[in-house]
Amino acid sequence: MTVVPPVGALGPEWQIGGLTAAEPVSASSGAGGGFGDVLAQQIANLTELQEHAASASQSLANGTATDIASVVTAVEKAQLAMQLAGQIRTKGSEAINDVFHTQI
Repeated sequence: MTVVPPVGALGPEWQIGGLTAAEPVSASSGAGGGFGDVLAQQIANLTELQEHAASASQSLANGTATDIASVVTAVEKAQLAMQLAGQIRTKGSEAINDVFHTQI
């Protein structure tokens, strides 16, 4: 029987950048930008992943790539990040629609 390690024991590829639990930021504290800044940062990270995957794919097509596994990893990582962003967008839209259709 194999034992699955807890999520915290997995490598850095499973960590979400930009989100830390060190200090909660309240709306009244004025520090930090809140959800909008975190969202903008994560979209920038997604764009960076997409650009890295595109350049890695281009280097593979040109024949200048030395490590094919890193190219495949970059492309898959970008694809999974885009799928996650799409699912978050869909769930967010569904939540907003549910709020708008709530009768008081």
